[in-house]
Amino acid sequence: MFSVTATRCQLRLLSCSQVWRSSPVTAKPSGKLSAAPLAQVAAGVLTWAVTAGRVLAAASRRPNEELRRDQRPGTLAAGPNRQLERVVHVHAQGRLLESGAIPPAAEDAPTMDTRTSPIRLRIAHLREAMAEAGVHAVLVPSADPHLSEYLPERWQAREWLSGFTGSMGTLVVALDEAVLFADSRYWTQAEAELAGTGIRLEKINTGAATTHIDWLARHVPHGATVAVDGQVLGLGQHAALVRALDAAGVLLRTELDLVDAIWPDRPTLPPQPVYEHQPPQATQSRAAKLAAVRAALATHGATHHLVSTVDDLAWITNLRGSDVTYNPVFLGHLLLDANAGTLFVGEGKVPAGVAAALAADGIQLAPYAGAAAALGALPSGGTLLIDPKRVTLGLRQAVAAGVAVKEAINPSTLLKSCKSAAEAAFVREAMAQDGAAMCAFYAWFEAALARGERITELTVDEKLSAERAKRAGFMGLSFSVIAGYNANGAMPHYRATDEHHAVIEAAPGEGGLLLIDSGGQYLGGTTDITRVWPIGTVSAAMKRDYTLVLKGTMALSRARFPRGTASPMLDSLARAPLWAEGIDFGHGTGHGVGYFLAVHEGPQSISKAVPVPEMAMEPGMITSIEPGVYREGQWGVRIENLVLNVVAATSEGSTFGEFLEFETLTLCPIDTRCIEPSLMRADELAWLNAYHATVRERLEPLLAAPEHAAARAWLIERTQPI
Repeated sequence: MFSVTATRCQLRLLSCSQVWRSSPVTAKPSGKLSAAPLAQVAAGVLTWAVTAGRVLAAASRRPNEELRRDQRPGTLAAGPNRQLERVVHVHAQGRLLESGAIPPAAEDAPTMDTRTSPIRLRIAHLREAMAEAGVHAVLVPSADPHLSEYLPERWQAREWLSGFTGSMGTLVVALDEAVLFADSRYWTQAEAELAGTGIRLEKINTGAATTHIDWLARHVPHGATVAVDGQVLGLGQHAALVRALDAAGVLLRTELDLVDAIWPDRPTLPPQPVYEHQPPQATQSRAAKLAAVRAALATHGATHHLVSTVDDLAWITNLRGSDVTYNPVFLGHLLLDANAGTLFVGEGKVPAGVAAALAADGIQLAPYAGAAAALGALPSGGTLLIDPKRVTLGLRQAVAAGVAVKEAINPSTLLKSCKSAAEAAFVREAMAQDGAAMCAFYAWFEAALARGERITELTVDEKLSAERAKRAGFMGLSFSVIAGYNANGAMPHYRATDEHHAVIEAAPGEGGLLLIDSGGQYLGGTTDITRVWPIGTVSAAMKRDYTLVLKGTMALSRARFPRGTASPMLDSLARAPLWAEGIDFGHGTGHGVGYFLAVHEGPQSISKAVPVPEMAMEPGMITSIEPGVYREGQWGVRIENLVLNVVAATSEGSTFGEFLEFETLTLCPIDTRCIEPSLMRADELAWLNAYHATVRERLEPLLAAPEHAAARAWLIERTQPI
């Protein structure tokens, strides 16, 4: 017998009366559909899905819009005065329920027929558009016209179409199958969020893998067509697609944006104004940065240079914005020549005073959409420098035919990665402010636990963000707080929600691990820190994992290496203590960090990536060190500090060239209660004690006021030598 329950629509996209009025099937007052032959009811549901789907899609700009409001923690509002907001992200239950991290729904909770869910309807409408265009498969990358990691709402097409909220992943929708490609950081999350959507998860080894390209080459029939929006497709991805699809006899179209055709009420460009990053934290003038970039242009023999990546753009112009969540950047393109430049930016985003200051430095404003036309109008005989990893196919194709194109890394990417001595000094100040906020939070946290207060993962987010907001120079969060207790900590990019989160508690004689990964944006730097704390009585297995991860963090933190060493070559130093026990983790060990910019920046990457010359380690680079262990359904451990490349004084002097070492910038105690002492060497204990002495020395003055007495006491207790 076929039965469909007609309940209120949980997503509040349409009322039930609207839904059933558009369907040939009648609902009784009881909420149950009248008994009817299977074929009749099935046909009715499918007919309604086609006719009402576009209405549903129009009412939902993203999956679960009503529940996922745009209130995000640390969202950088327009202008210098920031407001802290908290994000609510909805996750389907899936594997989280199996692990016990999420309580089961009540038996009488209303359910939605997954055949008419927003995601399934969107996929169906995309396939209609594909059929009309003669396309067999559509590639939907996680990208925008600036190839950003964190995307403005307008370009969150993969999330809108799939329901998967992870920051990285690629969606392929074919006429007969839909597949999401995601790496190990997101496997558990993706399985939960894709449940009931009809989209299959394809597990890949790393975020840089091109498995989706191989899949297209294998699954799309010979002579069929694959479509992807060239305006959000990187040049490197395009080259790889062309090679694979040509070999398979598959056609590629890049002028189609089929998702846009089915996305009613698609978000527009963010309207928030830009503002200047002012001295003293802006230690180098805009004119000086422009001169440095132009000097690099000359070495490449280029007459013009296009900059599209938003962090490069913000760095060169000394401007900041709030167009991208957690990143103080704005959307735009910059076209430079030897003497002048044009900033393509949304109308009304640049205040008159800022526009005048830009004009004084030779930069004129133009509409955001005008970049392609300007590239098409470049004078014949000129040479345009572009970074193939940081420019889209759409912009590359717009370049005038008579203009030579030189491909090389953006000069600004290398320049901004090496912080000056003055910038490093401000970063140290920001780290101290951040560390003081952490002490205040953890003092409250441990006292509240001792009092028996009910604390959840959401409470951690709220309280920690509030403490950061009190610190000097704070502008917002650098990413959403990751607070994962026990099984939730085993998901590297876990995010607690109002619907699905854990209570931080332990029964007598039992215990668990709470992983907290968080960071802040300050006028003088960007922070990123992960700590793990014991709740109740932790097991020997937990202590072993914790100690092995700590040994990895310390091993890399203590390293010395020749200047110019390719950063991926350092990766095994952090993994070695884990590898010795047959343990590994799926993410990179370290990423570059910006200066009041993106929390993830290049070119350096301490990871399993294939080294390229641009990844050379140079003085002034700031990088994370964050090995981890993740036991699915049990717990996760990650201990992360940010470090600064500094010149090392060696006994050999310069005989064998210049050597570098790391200065640990992050200032927050590393919990010693989780350490298994038998696994630690004397030199490792000495390093940890010295680190804690530095943390206490640097933070205690910031906690001297009477209102910080509890935080100061906590700091002193947690930095005792062992």
